[in-house]
Amino acid sequence: MDLPSTIARPVDHELVIKKSRFLAHLAPVGSVAEADAVIARLRKELWDARHHCVALVLGTHADGAGLTARSSDDGEPSGTAGVPMLEVLRHRHVTDLVAVVTRYFGGVKLGAGGLVRAYSGAVTAALDVAASSGAMLRRELLLEVEVPVPHADAGRIDNVLRDWAASHGSVIEPPAYDAVAHLNLLVPKDQLESLFADVAAASAGTLAPTIGDARVVAMPVHP
Repeated sequence: MDLPSTIARPVDHELVIKKSRFLAHLAPVGSVAEADAVIARLRKELWDARHHCVALVLGTHADGAGLTARSSDDGEPSGTAGVPMLEVLRHRHVTDLVAVVTRYFGGVKLGAGGLVRAYSGAVTAALDVAASSGAMLRRELLLEVEVPVPHADAGRIDNVLRDWAASHGSVIEPPAYDAVAHLNLLVPKDQLESLFADVAAASAGTLAPTIGDARVVAMPVHP
């Protein structure tokens, strides 16, 4: 499943066009209330700016009924700021973030086309900064997998699974302990066959993973 990406932390970038400053701020948010708090904070911190234009996308799949998308031109001519910013977020296939572009007017009018290019360009550049700095997170649908292991073998099998996960796009989860050790992973569906084979090989066929629910997981994107 091709899920949209998000960001792990806030990102800032400044664009200067004909003496106007466009300060782009991207922030990860999980709700409209969180986005509103980001916008309110920027309005307070940058109180002397003329415009704080906004684009927001929320929803794990960024599509269909679960999607929330909003934009605001905040006093700029209609359609020249918020909507172009939102289109960048959609085109770059990102979600669960708010983009705020604060403009300090430089005395030279840019025209409608110039404003569209400036606001969309500021968000594009900020997303490029996020990608180059390691702030982007890709989302994948992974399956919960548990490997019950006798305590005497838990350390060795845990090392095997950690090595395996590192080269198979998987994530090690915290183990649980009762009568046996329950070693847990999150695994892409297309890697299950490989996992079963490698666990069988490491345990002489005595261990068998069990598959649980699917879960959307955020994974770092390395520059």
